[in-house]
Amino acid sequence: MAGRGPSRQELIRRRRRSELIGRIEEQTTFQDALRQPPEDATQFLFHIHGPAGVGKSTLVRQLQSIAHDAEALTAVVDESVSDPVEAMRAISFQFAQQGNEFKNFDKLLATYRQRRHEVDSNAAAAGAEASQQGLTEASPSNSSVIASRLGLVGLGMIPGVGPFAGAVDPARVALGADRVKSMLSSRLRSHEDVELVASPLQSLTPLFLQDLGDIAKRRPWLALFFDTYERIGPLLDAWLQSIIVSDQHGQMPANVLVVLAGQSQLDVRCWGDWLDLVTDLPLNIFTEFEARQLLTAKGVTDERIAEVILQVSGRLPVLVSTLAESQPNSVEDVGDPSGTAVERFLKWESDPAHRTVAMACSLPEEVNEDIYFKAVSHEEYGHLFTWLRSLPFVTDHSGQLRYHEVVREAMLRLQRQQSPERWKRQHSHLAEAFQEWRSRIEEDTASTRSLWTDEVWRGYKLQETYHRLCADHRATLPKVLQELLDAYDAKLSILRRYVQTIARAGRDADARPVRDWAKRLQAALADPNPGISILTLLLSHGDLDKSTQSRALIMRAWEYRIVDQVQQSMTDYTTAINLHPTARAFRGLGEVHLLRDELEDALINFNQAVEIEPDSAWSIANRGRTRYAMKQYEEAIGDLNRAIEIDPQHAWALNIRGLTFHAMDRYDDAVADFTRAITSAPELSWSYINRGEAHKSASRYGQAITDFTRAIEIDPERAWAFTNRALTYHSLHQHNAALEDFARSLEIESHPFTLTYRSLVYRKLGRYTEALADLERAITLDPFYTWAITSRGLFYASLARTEEALADLTRAIELEPRTASFLRSRGQIYRLEGRLEEALSDFTCALELEPNDAFSLTNRGVISRLQGRYEDALSDFARAADLDPSDGWSQYEKAVVLHALQDQGREAQIAHVVEMFSTMEPQTLYSRANLFLTHCLTPDWEKAEFFLKAAMDSNPSAGEMSELTTVMDSLTLTVEFPARILETFRGHLRNASPETH
Repeated sequence: MAGRGPSRQELIRRRRRSELIGRIEEQTTFQDALRQPPEDATQFLFHIHGPAGVGKSTLVRQLQSIAHDAEALTAVVDESVSDPVEAMRAISFQFAQQGNEFKNFDKLLATYRQRRHEVDSNAAAAGAEASQQGLTEASPSNSSVIASRLGLVGLGMIPGVGPFAGAVDPARVALGADRVKSMLSSRLRSHEDVELVASPLQSLTPLFLQDLGDIAKRRPWLALFFDTYERIGPLLDAWLQSIIVSDQHGQMPANVLVVLAGQSQLDVRCWGDWLDLVTDLPLNIFTEFEARQLLTAKGVTDERIAEVILQVSGRLPVLVSTLAESQPNSVEDVGDPSGTAVERFLKWESDPAHRTVAMACSLPEEVNEDIYFKAVSHEEYGHLFTWLRSLPFVTDHSGQLRYHEVVREAMLRLQRQQSPERWKRQHSHLAEAFQEWRSRIEEDTASTRSLWTDEVWRGYKLQETYHRLCADHRATLPKVLQELLDAYDAKLSILRRYVQTIARAGRDADARPVRDWAKRLQAALADPNPGISILTLLLSHGDLDKSTQSRALIMRAWEYRIVDQVQQSMTDYTTAINLHPTARAFRGLGEVHLLRDELEDALINFNQAVEIEPDSAWSIANRGRTRYAMKQYEEAIGDLNRAIEIDPQHAWALNIRGLTFHAMDRYDDAVADFTRAITSAPELSWSYINRGEAHKSASRYGQAITDFTRAIEIDPERAWAFTNRALTYHSLHQHNAALEDFARSLEIESHPFTLTYRSLVYRKLGRYTEALADLERAITLDPFYTWAITSRGLFYASLARTEEALADLTRAIELEPRTASFLRSRGQIYRLEGRLEEALSDFTCALELEPNDAFSLTNRGVISRLQGRYEDALSDFARAADLDPSDGWSQYEKAVVLHALQDQGREAQIAHVVEMFSTMEPQTLYSRANLFLTHCLTPDWEKAEFFLKAAMDSNPSAGEMSELTTVMDSLTLTVEFPARILETFRGHLRNASPETH
């Protein structure tokens, strides 16, 4: 039985290889790489580079043919892709055509595209709703904000935000890391879908490499070619580097060869550390020998003809090949060497129809049959499409014909110079054709914004723009600059394509204003914050009307917020409002005021947004959130009820209403709202954290831990979930478990709140060195974090390091002079140090801020007692006891004053105080010490000594010992202690010798 004969494709490859002249060294290098064992391969990454026309793409096709003959699978990626996801899709498609599918990758890619479609559809619906309300001039809806940011994190372009912005306002958490994921979660089905859409590379690349590895096991080599790399390199560099030389996404099989081909050198910022791995293949024009070899192969043997061709072509391979294809019989057939290159390409074409078709079809960037008939405008030329495809400078890319850029550039230049009017007319005709084709798609689509994400519509739009710029760049450029906002609003990669289209039109039409704009736009796209740079450029130089300027400012304000440039964001929102007030601008400005804790201003802005958009759930919910922050809880509930009535699935509004119920101690209502939010967006970790906190506040610790654990399962990098679970374990006295969660939280983010709270746990466990170290670290992270500063001050006080304690508390008061607790703490230290006037000043100031503070009243009463002002003391103690009848301290101090006044009611008062302290936790230092002091009033020295010894058994700190000694000494002013008893008690205090920490 005869063996299988060669396929038609194999025969074509053999013929093309036999016809290739030169580049022998490059082919040999590649063939040598295919012969090496993969595990010993030293040549696996090749870079072909050189100027246009030297045959880079031809060599790529030749190397692909060589790889096929070596039974390698191959794929070619070119400028038709705009990001790594499209590159992987192109490779997968070509491998599937060769019988090897990327099953896992293709399945997830299909899911990704479907989920993106769902998000884009939401954006379209939001846009349609805005249009119906007459709000089309407003800035993007929240859905479109998602769409415009998708891929930024996943493709490595947007900075993240910390898991929480502050311990006291959980609502800020939603504005940071959860903002985009929250909106995605309300529209997608699972956490995996959210991660896939938000970070496609992180999800898709590992499966791509896994499938690539499985296929590589069945073939000796796989060869991946990346052509026109000068264009796609900036889009693919970082991703390619990550899969070739790092294991960020998984392992690249050893039997994969990668070939990059482009005009430029590799970007050293990306490849600089790896250039030793690159096999460099520079290409130049043909040597004279190679050029003559090609001419001979094409049948050009006449020396005079060969000389003219060499002179005209400059030995540029594409020109040598094109001129040789004409089979000139004389020098005259080649043409005058001083003539245009185009005339030489077509000199041999005597048929006017052929010349007309070749020239007309150079105007479009790509030609298929539909575009062909629009370009030539003559039905009788229909049969020449096949002829066009056979031209030596035309290549077929999946049914799209492309001219070699050197040939096309020359033909465009000739037509532009020969007849500017015909040039304009032909480009306008092509633009109208592309407009007609895209209009058919628009009829079935509600929102312009979603059209930009439609690949077919976008292709028509970009080509229409290209031809309109070529036809009349002066009239078209201002509109194009405005349309850049639509492209930017859709997706950054779409904006990049639009800018590339502008650059090509500027080059091909030789339109300097267009070229200059393209250069500025490309420079802005290379900036670390491309969104801000692009929008700044358009606002600085673009001829934008007021409405468009306002829209651009709103977009830039959002970008400034993302990178925490809050003042710039506020300025842009304000300017946008002055130019053209919209609800989105007011809402954005309100959110900035909210970030700055400028609540009154935020409320004004949200009122203005609601006035413009009375039925906007987001505007109303934001106003409710502001009222929640202002502690206007009833008003907040009213707004949030309205927002949820408009959108019952509004997970964010449900969360804010739940937080408001929580603040009102309505824990069950809060849990109900958080549960509804979870039902609406089951993979939103913030809702679980909020519900867990509500359960914790209601002392339902088991349910709280369940919720925090679920939040961690959804988002293992959510530091706040670990912190909350640690706080719950602490409430359950499971301190080791709490410390484990604190440690995990701090691995994710070193936050001052977590450090400060962990220091309290360390103190409770007697690990004072670690406790102090945490406080030091918290203050280093945030020198203005007053909770850490006061905690360290109180810690110093407990160690009897009084001056350091006072320094910390004074610093906290300087930062927050209207915080009563800081004044109370410093006042107590002053009192115990005997600095009574300073203590009196602090407690009086604290009472001005919080008139019903029993602690400050009792302390001020003690100072009055020590100063002999017994009536003032009795007044403060009585008021403190009324405010907090369970506070034994004010009752005790009242008894001390009555004792000093020899009041007849002192016995009953003392008995009442003894009963109070006896019923308190009798094992605590506080109750034992106070029972000691109270029995000194009786006096019952035996019981007093018993409770003093019991207090010493409670392991008091140095600060607590100092305080007890000071209070006992102050008691001697009103109680007569026998000298022997006083010395005995002081001896017990000295002998306790608390550990110095």
